Order: sequence, then structure tokens, then C-alpha cells
Amino acid sequence: MKINIDIDANHDETQITIQAKEWTRELEEIVNVIKKEKQQRLFGMDEDQTVLLEPKEIDFIHAEKRKIYAVSKDWRFELRMKLYEVEEFLAPHGFMRFSKSVIGNLHRIEKFEASFNGNLCVYFQSGNKEYITRKYVSAIKEKLMQGGQ
Repeated sequence: MKINIDIDANHDETQITIQAKEWTRELEEIVNVIKKEKQQRLFGMDEDQTVLLEPKEIDFIHAEKRKIYAVSKDWRFELRMKLYEVEEFLAPHGFMRFSKSVIGNLHRIEKFEASFNGNLCVYFQSGNKEYITRKYVSAIKEKLMQGGQ
């Protein structure tokens, strides 16, 4: 794939042109990312209160007993969304699927180590840790080598 960007003060507005031989899934994903307006925050529930959560402060999201939780160093809030909805929402913020029940923030990973079974144990800057199953390891390593973008 070739990307051309032309920055010029004479342009009135941003315009995107994609030239391709055929329509592909990759093109569909690119168009979806471009079209989607980025909502900035999630709503977390803390008993009777609703708390605004910044994606950059979240280490990971996980499913537990049919509920979805956002986790950071000092807090854990329930989200009233499905895990796949959270994954879709947070993808532009540097989150990726770690396992069937976990979505992690690549920007908050401090280090990781390989387990004997092919999984990775990920340590976040906050001290939390989570596991990446074999199915997702190669995609995450590739994304981390690109700087998490």
C-alpha cells in the first residue's frame, strides 16, 4: 500500500482519495476509521454514580461474570456495553484484543514476558498485569513494533 499526503496552505479542506484495483476488507476498515467520529470518553458505573473515563487512563477492559469492567491502577468501573462494542470504540485509542475476555491498552504496556505455553504476560505502567493468549500474540507484537499506532 502506498500513501501520499499533500500538505499545502492552498487547500480549502481535507480531501481523501483512495485508488485501488478492487474493494477489499482492508479498504472497508480504512473507510470506517475515517468516517467514525471519535467519541472521547466512556461511562463507568460506580454503584449509583456514573464516572467519565478517559481511554488513555485505562489499562485494560475485561469480562467477568457477564459484566464488563474497565481497570486502572486505583479503580475498576463497570461498563454498560458489550465487550465487542468496547473493542470497536477503543480501537482508535490504541486498544487491542488480548484474549476472548480482555482488551488491553497498548500505550500503557511497560513490559511483557513469554510464558511456557506461548502466551504473553503483560505488565502495565500501573503495576497491573494481564495475559495475551497465543491467538493474539503475533498481531500485538507487530502493532507494538509499529509504536502502537
